[in-house]
Amino acid sequence: MLERIPDGGEMTALVGKPLYDVWRALCALIDETYDMDRLWNAGGKAWKYEYKYRRGGKTLCALYARENCVGFMVILGKDERLKFEADRENYTEEVRSIYDKAQTYHDGKWLMFEPADASLFPDFIRLLKIKRRPNRK
Repeated sequence: MLERIPDGGEMTALVGKPLYDVWRALCALIDETYDMDRLWNAGGKAWKYEYKYRRGGKTLCALYARENCVGFMVILGKDERLKFEADRENYTEEVRSIYDKAQTYHDGKWLMFEPADASLFPDFIRLLKIKRRPNRK
């Protein structure tokens, strides 16, 4: 856990206003689709911050921030990968490419995106729906 959660000014200084706008829009989209616990953490070696969406001990996804960059990670387990692969033609080429290049670990395939705008948001929500049915709306 972080000692202090970064505010909007710190996040804007870290990633820049356009990317902070992308971050906020993605959080708003997830928040309107899912009612989840949200946890701030240090981002490890590669990132300054991690902002994780969890419920019942299971992580839905996580957002990451570092200088001039935001990340969005979804981990697909074995059954979830089968669902993605059955529907892969309905995803953008960029998402399919990241999926194909992603390393597969014992707990799943770790998909890391670095969105520069909202163009992949529909695919992100589709990936999240593979992991968990929306519990809002």
